[in-house]
Amino acid sequence: MVAGVAAAGFGYHHFLPEPVAACAVSDAKRVIPKSGALFGVNLDWQTEKLSEHATNLGHAPAVAVQFSDIPYSNDTWQHTIDAAGQVAENGGVMVLTLEPHAGLDAVDAGVIGRLGDDLHRLNDSGVPVIVRFAHEMNGSWYAWGQQPEKYVTKFREVAAMVHRKAPGTAMMWAPNYGGGYPFLGGRYVARRGSAEFAAADTNHDGRLTKTDDSYAPYYPGDDAVDWVGISLYHWGNKRPWGDNEVAEPGKFQAMLTGTYNGTAGDDRRVPDFYQVYGVQHAKPVAIVETAAIYTPSRASQGASEMAVKSAWWRQVFSPEIPRRYPMVKMINWFEWRKYEVEIKDVVDWRAAGAPGVAKAFVRDLPDWLDYADNVHPC
Repeated sequence: MVAGVAAAGFGYHHFLPEPVAACAVSDAKRVIPKSGALFGVNLDWQTEKLSEHATNLGHAPAVAVQFSDIPYSNDTWQHTIDAAGQVAENGGVMVLTLEPHAGLDAVDAGVIGRLGDDLHRLNDSGVPVIVRFAHEMNGSWYAWGQQPEKYVTKFREVAAMVHRKAPGTAMMWAPNYGGGYPFLGGRYVARRGSAEFAAADTNHDGRLTKTDDSYAPYYPGDDAVDWVGISLYHWGNKRPWGDNEVAEPGKFQAMLTGTYNGTAGDDRRVPDFYQVYGVQHAKPVAIVETAAIYTPSRASQGASEMAVKSAWWRQVFSPEIPRRYPMVKMINWFEWRKYEVEIKDVVDWRAAGAPGVAKAFVRDLPDWLDYADNVHPC
């Protein structure tokens, strides 16, 4: 809860979160805003507390994203408990991204049962949760990638248990953006001749190419999915990435709708994620992660940090978004400064936490965003 802040809010003002009264969360749907979108953060928990981010932002964010392995040990789960404690103090929702690095088979009935119990306890402590299970499953870089039949089965098993044991928790299906699909060359690319390859070959031509649907084979079904999510980043306009380039006009909306045709590549064969899953399947859409790449070591090259980041956030938070895409119900900024193997350099993805752009970022946040004080889970 944020003292004195309406859902609208312009200007750079600091508001510290007040303590949030605990209540048992029993209806995950209550956190879905009727209009506008929840504003959230992918936080580097090792370097910043959620309360510190709220101070930088001038608002208590409505969403905080946490990552965890599954299966997990007691020590690993403690990190999620600690993050949930910060969410309880801040208010809002936790998006829990569960990564089965040991493979989908490792997520057996015992693991799933324990997850349901642990999520129930988080809900009882007053924290609503949205589970993003095995995200980017259409990619070829994770142990759970490009196994559509096995993935759908496992997602449904997890969803059934979560829905039964933890009604204050929702399930999010979140593929990788389809530009570049089928991401050939990755360690876990679907093998020709396998049942998984056949399931991914949606046009049945015996090949896996960009003409195949990059999303549909991996969709677990409306009864198992509560939210659909996708991560949309501005990595640059052309390879090699990292040259501090300003995004092309309209790029964010074009990626969301599968119509991007820019210098970074022609992705017009990518399905319209928003229309298919937000409108036709009637699911709230989350932009689970977004930011624009800025490489500090190349500050003397290309555009400035302000130019790169502001061009992107003005697309992401354009007045057109709630008007044209009313099913977009969550947008989370990626607040990390980290080494990226793709460019072998440090990238500063931050906005509210970046001293050179923070004031401009907060000033530009629109009044259609909801913060923690607008989330009423009980």
